[in-house]
Amino acid sequence: MADGTLPKSAGVSAEGWLTDSWYFACASSSLKPGEQFRRIILGQPVMLARTVKGEAFALRDICPHRLVPLSEGRQVDTDGQPTIQCPYHGWRFNTSGQCAHMPSLEKPEDFATDKVRVRRYPVHETNGMIFIYAADNPREDEPTLPAPDFGLGAQQPKFIVHQTFNAHMDDAVVGLMDPAHVPFVHDQWWWRPPSVGLKLKEKPFIPATRGWALARHQPSSNSLAYKMLMGSEVTTEIVFQIPGFRWEVIEAKKARIFTLTCLTPVELKKTRITQITFWNNAPFLDLALPVLIPAARKFLGQDGHMVDIQNEGMRFHKGPGMWIDDIDVQAKWYLTLKKEWAASRAEGREFANPIEARTLRWRS
Repeated sequence: MADGTLPKSAGVSAEGWLTDSWYFACASSSLKPGEQFRRIILGQPVMLARTVKGEAFALRDICPHRLVPLSEGRQVDTDGQPTIQCPYHGWRFNTSGQCAHMPSLEKPEDFATDKVRVRRYPVHETNGMIFIYAADNPREDEPTLPAPDFGLGAQQPKFIVHQTFNAHMDDAVVGLMDPAHVPFVHDQWWWRPPSVGLKLKEKPFIPATRGWALARHQPSSNSLAYKMLMGSEVTTEIVFQIPGFRWEVIEAKKARIFTLTCLTPVELKKTRITQITFWNNAPFLDLALPVLIPAARKFLGQDGHMVDIQNEGMRFHKGPGMWIDDIDVQAKWYLTLKKEWAASRAEGREFANPIEARTLRWRS
């Protein structure tokens, strides 16, 4: 279609975003008890809120009466349950999205208040992160997919950085997992100094849950940051999972670093990228936080800048660019996974991972 959207199909929106899927919504620390705020997710206004007792919940951020954002209201108690009160006429909605009170009614029994609802988004909160479930059918909001679990136990984030890319979700995913851009986009001395030149990479990839993994291996010899922070005996593993989760596990003898990158569609050409980093048994990293946080922001910002200048080319060239050899295989896998996800939802069957084990080779 002219606006970049396509006819909607099961499991995927008209904008090309996967539905019946979990997406990162916000950091737990950003949502205080008794407060709420608006965030646009998959092109829809979502009110993220936390009750005074600490329960996180999410509703469509539009009152059905006069379409005022519920997030502009306040939380109040209604018959012993937490509700959000619309600031315009005082309609109250509970955490399930059901209307619990219409104060203007002369005789409440004359109107079926409980028939009025706003969309509820199931919420999963874990390890300092809040995820919401975007159902394909807004009226069927019970998750059909397990909530995200990254095996972090009780760990909490050491730091979180984020940036909004001016890109469609697909372009943001493809750009972030491209293996050959690193020496040209991320050439700071502590990560990938230009002086080392390009080297042949040969990496084994294997299928993983709704995605694939770069099997555990020793990181590139030119990754100075790993050696500086973890020592010489280091291994790393990288996993990608649809709709948009990428995580890297770096382990040494005792220390472990886990960095999760979450991609959340905002609008057709806006995608929020959030990187959440955890570690344990690495006291040196705690001391290095004042350096690590700006370095992570710079690293993410370099990718964001590349998206901006790529958009200049996209203005004049319709359709995808040129894809070649092994450096573009992961991009093709991503699109293949999306296609299979949509097919499985349309056919009412289990998702079947189409990825097969393969060794990829490239120079970077």
